[in-house]
Amino acid sequence: MRGVAVIFCCLAGGLFGAVSAANAAACPGNPNALGTSRTITVDPQAMPKIGSMQYKTTLALEDHEVAITFDDGPLPPYTNRILDTLAAECVKVTYFLVGRQADAYPATVRRILAAGHVIGTHSQNHPLTFDQMALGRIEREVDGGIASVQTAAGDPRAVAPFFRIPGLLRNKTVEAYLATKSIAVWSADEVADDWYRHVSAKDIVTKAMSRIEAKGHRGILLLHDIHPATAMALPVLLRELKARGYRIVQAVPAGERPKVAPEPQPALVADAAGGWPRLAPTRETVGAAPTALPPKSLDRFGERKRETSSKGEHKSGRKFADKSERTSRIVRHQREKVSHCEMARRDRDPVVTASIARKRHKTAVSDAGWTRFQR
Repeated sequence: MRGVAVIFCCLAGGLFGAVSAANAAACPGNPNALGTSRTITVDPQAMPKIGSMQYKTTLALEDHEVAITFDDGPLPPYTNRILDTLAAECVKVTYFLVGRQADAYPATVRRILAAGHVIGTHSQNHPLTFDQMALGRIEREVDGGIASVQTAAGDPRAVAPFFRIPGLLRNKTVEAYLATKSIAVWSADEVADDWYRHVSAKDIVTKAMSRIEAKGHRGILLLHDIHPATAMALPVLLRELKARGYRIVQAVPAGERPKVAPEPQPALVADAAGGWPRLAPTRETVGAAPTALPPKSLDRFGERKRETSSKGEHKSGRKFADKSERTSRIVRHQREKVSHCEMARRDRDPVVTASIARKRHKTAVSDAGWTRFQR
């Protein structure tokens, strides 16, 4: 019996050594890296709603397993700092990107993809009124965000069929629309309140760890990669997870995902106040090439000025000689403005319009990390 025990211990020791060697090989330069223990394939048809904060189903995580997710990015330099930290620990996560941020920083989107992280979407403009929107605007926000991130990534296959509603402000209309597109809607199991003003890195780590342990030592953790405090907290959080015996799991979509080489990142300049570095003014930082100014020969309506030397007319073009023409232009401009406002009103559900301002403040979080928007 003792011989069997010795043989078992030797086999276990050899297996552990092999796993350690594999982890070291998988994470060059950091043999003690936290790493990513395994992946879970998520099929939106089988699991259309994920996250116990709002839904009855969540990822099938084992004891001491955590899946980390980031919302609202990308936003250099904080997203880049977080990517550096994840790379140093060989940790793979899931990002839920905002479309307009992807439009502004496509190189960062490609870097996220090249690092092996999963990319989901988080709407086009991150409005905190998803629980109030009519279907038309929901479609534009969801589809627009997906299109922007796909364009930034350079390949439609790079975007997973994962969507997280901004502010977790869910309703049945949003969920039903996502289901028709075979997109899984994600909530979370724990939050760290890293979006609060004046939150410290220490507070983020403390809340994340206490809430993970209170939820059975496992869960989907929601963080944001657009805040300096989160970027500073992440190295400490990963070390704390490893010290307490936690393992990282990455949720991935079914099928093959493309890989692209990272593009050059925008240059950073030192902050005069000695704080975090800021972005140098490049095309990447502003998101698009500067728009050319209109020629001086055009008036404020975009039409060519009438220059004449006749008495009673102005060569500068600041006033129109023909008052009837000027009046017609003003009327047309007002009609276009009214039409635009009317379209905006149609986008919003008239039954709940009066409650939008009140429900924007409906996400106060208790000490347990649960929110009032749960249903």
